[in-house]
Amino acid sequence: MPMQIGLEELLSMLVGRMDDITLDGENQKSKFNIMMRILYKKGLFNEADVIESLRAENKILLELGMIKNLPDENALKAAAENLLLWIKGDQAEIKKSIEKYQKQIEEAARQNNSPKIDVAPAGILNELDRLGGNNNNSGRKIIL
Repeated sequence: MPMQIGLEELLSMLVGRMDDITLDGENQKSKFNIMMRILYKKGLFNEADVIESLRAENKILLELGMIKNLPDENALKAAAENLLLWIKGDQAEIKKSIEKYQKQIEEAARQNNSPKIDVAPAGILNELDRLGGNNNNSGRKIIL
C-alpha cells in the first residue's frame, strides 16, 4: 500500500540525513588529519610525496573517466600545499586560506544573479488554494 508523505516531512528527513552525512564526513576528516599528522611528524612523507600521490590519484581518475583532464603542475602544487596546511596544523595559514576562499565565494555570489524559487509551506498553499477561484478547466487552481 502506498504511503503518502508531505513535502515538509520529506525535506525534514532529507535535511536530517544531510546533517548526519556532514557530521560523519567531519569525523572522518578529523581522523584523517590526526593520522596524517602522526605520519608527517615521523618523517614518513614530505611535500614531494604528496604531489606525486596527487598526480597518481588524478591519473587513476582520468583513466576511470571520472575527470576529463589532468591538472597542471601549479594546480597539483596548490592542492598539495592546501593538504599540507591541514596536516601541519598551520592555523594562521589556514585562517588566511579560509578568508581568501570566503571572499571568492562572496564575489561569485555577487556575480550570480540567478532567480530564486521560494516554496511555501503546505498550509499556506492550501489556504491560498481555498481562497482562490477556479482559474482553469482542470478543476485545479493556479497559484502564482
